[in-house]
Amino acid sequence: MTHDPSHAHLELIRHAPRSFAFDPARNFESWQNELKTKFLELLGDFPDKIDPELQIEWRKPHSAFEEIRFTFLSEKNTRVPCHLLVPSTGKKPFPVVVCLQGHNPGMRISLGRSSSIKDWIKIKYGGRDYAIQAVKQGYAALALEQRCFGERKDQRPPEFRQNNHSCHHATMTALLLGRTMIGERIWDVMRAIDVLASFPELDAAKIACIGHSAGGTIAYYAACLDARIKLVMASGAICTYESSIGTRDHCMDNYIPGVLKWFDMADLAGLIAPRPLVVVAGVEDKIFPVNGVRAAFSRIKEIYAHSDDSGQCQLVEGRGGHHFYPEITWPVFNGFFFN
Repeated sequence: MTHDPSHAHLELIRHAPRSFAFDPARNFESWQNELKTKFLELLGDFPDKIDPELQIEWRKPHSAFEEIRFTFLSEKNTRVPCHLLVPSTGKKPFPVVVCLQGHNPGMRISLGRSSSIKDWIKIKYGGRDYAIQAVKQGYAALALEQRCFGERKDQRPPEFRQNNHSCHHATMTALLLGRTMIGERIWDVMRAIDVLASFPELDAAKIACIGHSAGGTIAYYAACLDARIKLVMASGAICTYESSIGTRDHCMDNYIPGVLKWFDMADLAGLIAPRPLVVVAGVEDKIFPVNGVRAAFSRIKEIYAHSDDSGQCQLVEGRGGHHFYPEITWPVFNGFFFN
């Protein structure tokens, strides 16, 4: 008998009740409502909605787009930096793509800006400059700085920091407050969508959300709660909990307390259907193994089929590892977004 607690946890994960898992025998609409209620409960408390106090700091013309730097308040004492790219040519108002980065130096990667060889590799070979990519596809793009990354990383004095992960302390203290980091990041995305209505050059009825890794996770979860997101493309993120965060070391901001008592990640697609969903995976991804992705997507297909829109979800597989794959993902994205 092993003394390893992970072994015991794995058995519990495999046999977790998942009481709100998709069941085709249940009334679909009733299940959606119950699932959303439980998801909101597990995410913890959300802040009160306040005046965003939008502040446009500057505008800068580029050859292909105008760049608008602005900030807004998502809650008291929490100002969110953003860069909005509006194409220089094309018909206004533009559809807009909200771009979310994961564990890297922040939204500047979405903008294709590097300050190190490591950044350059993420952009050149990881395909993560997707705000620039979105503009090339004819969309406006919003690069939003997520909590704990880039300009919003941990600013406490070094003597208070014992962990190299920029999101560790904020994620743990969110739990002390009855919140989760996932819930806080979703809230920022939802408030950012509120602010987009202030820009007449944008079509607020055509909003998509894309992200990779932790950014893909939030893109997926945000679409579960905000129907204004008409299309979501989540890369390197959607998998069974057992195959990914249940067995491999991931950052703590990926975890929702008690989630497996109620559902698995794929079940939450029931809160997005019938809106289009694109799942992107690398067949050699070590932290979101493709077998777990395929198992999750099989459940997603079943859910979409039950909502009479089985063609509105698609799995796109790249031949490499934990990357975004622009060459094969944008044609799929465009096919959905222009329908």
